Amino acid sequence: MQQLSVRHLLGIKNLTENDIQLILGTAREFKDVINRPIKKVPSLRDITIANVFFENSTRTRLSFELAEKRLSADVVNFSASGSSVKKGETLLDTVNNILAMKVDMIVMRHSSPGAPHYLSDRIPANVVNAGDGTHEHPTQALLDSFSIQDKLGNVAGKRVAIIGDILHSRVALSNIFCLQKQGAEVMVCGPTTLIPKHIDQLGVKVSHDVREALNWCDVANVLRIQLERQQIKYFPSLREYSLYYGITKKMLDELDRPIVLMHPGPINRGVELTSDAADSHHSIILDQVENGVAVRMAVLYLLAQM
Repeated sequence: MQQLSVRHLLGIKNLTENDIQLILGTAREFKDVINRPIKKVPSLRDITIANVFFENSTRTRLSFELAEKRLSADVVNFSASGSSVKKGETLLDTVNNILAMKVDMIVMRHSSPGAPHYLSDRIPANVVNAGDGTHEHPTQALLDSFSIQDKLGNVAGKRVAIIGDILHSRVALSNIFCLQKQGAEVMVCGPTTLIPKHIDQLGVKVSHDVREALNWCDVANVLRIQLERQQIKYFPSLREYSLYYGITKKMLDELDRPIVLMHPGPINRGVELTSDAADSHHSIILDQVENGVAVRMAVLYLLAQM
């Protein structure tokens, strides 16, 4: 059996193209499993996995937990709110206490960029990055690529526009790395204040016109405005953002060819997407959610072999 070249999934930047294809290929097999009447396999029945979330999450946490249970792993859930972290316990002490209970793998979300990397150098367990600050969110990028493959047959040669709050998004950076390693072209689009300086050095096109981006792309991956990460105002109001960068079904229907509409969630309906766009035939947003379970099953399964 093929193996990953890494012991931890810390970011897409650390993966090779072979790693990405191995994960996506394994996810395809697991997608068949979760669509069967009996959705569980005993692949990780001897493995204990701790979900250690220092930030709020609904989709990612539920998706990982379901993936773990579909693989028959034992699951421990840890939330920073209501824990000893509130009493001043350090990240390393918290995780070492969890590992003392014989945990084999840590799935971690943290508000500080690099927190999973810090941990992976200091503990024996495998670490999966479920999002670190504004840095990376590797499993989201992998499930996005899997969803594009599912819909369009291939990622190579496709044009993907990432539209919205690029500056504060960990999804954007992971997607840029993941798509480029598979041979896709990437454009980022948003207000000047929400596009990082020098991002063009990553080999992406930059646009500030949402209609230009939609006309250029095969896939539009729309990101929400992350108000919780913004300490200053980057635009006058959500209403004005929606006026200039919000996407409607009418805009999608007026394009000279059909495009695929994606969103990592949660959607701020009426801001980056209108409800009729999010629920239209262009959208594969709910497919992304389903694919997320299969991709995370693949990641956990492959790391457990290391």
